[in-house]
Amino acid sequence: MRAVPKRPAAKGSSPKRPSAKRRAFSKAEAAEFTRLRQSMPEPETELEYDNVYQLLVAVVLSAQATDVGVNKATPALFAIADTPQKMLALGEERLTEMIRTIGLFRTKARNIIALSRMLIEHHGGTVPRDREALEKLPGVGRKTANVVLNVAFGEPTIAVDTHIFRVANRTGIAPGKTPFEVETGLERLTPAEYKLGAHHWLILHGRYVCKARKPDCPVCVVADLCRYGAKTAPSEMPAELIRARAEAVTPAPLTETSVSRPLGRRARRRV
Repeated sequence: MRAVPKRPAAKGSSPKRPSAKRRAFSKAEAAEFTRLRQSMPEPETELEYDNVYQLLVAVVLSAQATDVGVNKATPALFAIADTPQKMLALGEERLTEMIRTIGLFRTKARNIIALSRMLIEHHGGTVPRDREALEKLPGVGRKTANVVLNVAFGEPTIAVDTHIFRVANRTGIAPGKTPFEVETGLERLTPAEYKLGAHHWLILHGRYVCKARKPDCPVCVVADLCRYGAKTAPSEMPAELIRARAEAVTPAPLTETSVSRPLGRRARRRV
């Protein structure tokens, strides 16, 4: 990405002072992850999938798209292409048609076909449990690799998406100018016992409570620790909202081709 040149300050105007960096949480404050765990004891992803390959494809599709939109498109897709081999047989043209309701669908279709081919040629058709190998797959960056490692293989990684980036900076738990800075801060501060669930707790908190336009501060369980200076007034949102969003058990590491639970919207594994 090219740097945007700075415009010279208008004559007679004083240059803006850089805003002070918000103070990060202390380790003692970060230990209050226990509050999020209490309000969401069994968090999990909201993407629907039935094996590791489907999870990988769903996460690739979710880039700059909503989980709801991805979940509308993938049932029909996964019914006929739930392995790399079947995806290649489906072909890029048909895949493109099946995911055209998702943003950047042409690029994503091209990447999914290419990563499926690479999985077959270099990994025996299985999704590797290795960050470097994952990030070499087309369409897979650090965030996607972190999600797969965390959800599919039970690794204590923290994937920084738009929700976590906002929550980390708004609350001050781990402020940073880039997703990697935020990830590094969260890795450093998050107690070991919370690292496996931290990714899910922060995403769900950002999606349903610490929302972009109007955070629901009155029901926030960490409002007293939050550095945000423009907290919102009480709303009518029930205090049980966060708990209601965490209905299923955090998934254990998956096998490559199957899961034990039956299909169905409520029964299927979700990220």
